[in-house]
Amino acid sequence: MTLDKILQSQGFGSRKWCAELVDDGEVSINGEVVDDSRERVETAGLQFKVFGESWTYREHVYIALNKPANFECSRKASHHPGVLTLLPEQFHRRDVQPVGRLDHDTTGLLLMSDDGPFIHRQSSPRHHVPKVYVATTHDAVTPELVTLLLEGVQLHDEPAPLAAVSCRMVAGHRIEIVLAEGKYHQVKRMLAAAGNHCVALCRAQIGKLTLEELHLAEGAWCYLSDAQLALLAPD
Repeated sequence: MTLDKILQSQGFGSRKWCAELVDDGEVSINGEVVDDSRERVETAGLQFKVFGESWTYREHVYIALNKPANFECSRKASHHPGVLTLLPEQFHRRDVQPVGRLDHDTTGLLLMSDDGPFIHRQSSPRHHVPKVYVATTHDAVTPELVTLLLEGVQLHDEPAPLAAVSCRMVAGHRIEIVLAEGKYHQVKRMLAAAGNHCVALCRAQIGKLTLEELHLAEGAWCYLSDAQLALLAPD
């Protein structure tokens, strides 16, 4: 692939702009400046620098973000900053988007990618990818609350009761709920239907990938390795 096309595919701008970057000597490969934008380069394992910053060629990006509160999971945020503002601007240009949504006040593990089939697999309820949430409740967690959530609670706009895949008390006012769907405000609405109220919510795990094992500070992100991506597959 020519170098200008490579840079365009990685989100550095239009093909014309990327060609100008190369022609102006702003791109280097293996420590040597490449100033011919039409030079063909092998993409496998390609590492390069733009304006002195190192990058690795990736056909698709798979990202984990530790989402802070008061960020919207939208490419066109309206009331709060969008989660894409936490990533390098190149990702916005290559159409990286959140995999599903977390409410603006919900924190924790959020996946992001520019791979459409991956996004569909992870967000579609047909694939039953379990997601683990830890909720802080207004009233103390009781065995009765856990039982209700496991048996299923009726939400106003659902034809049948919704039940947690698993559920356990973490602390006096904290409860872990595992869901295989991704319905609108599901954890909050299930807790309300069970007679309690969610005051804070964090997604701690998707599939077998845990936020704790990623060691991400709030607002930080990382690329996912092949081994980490494998943890996202349903059993």
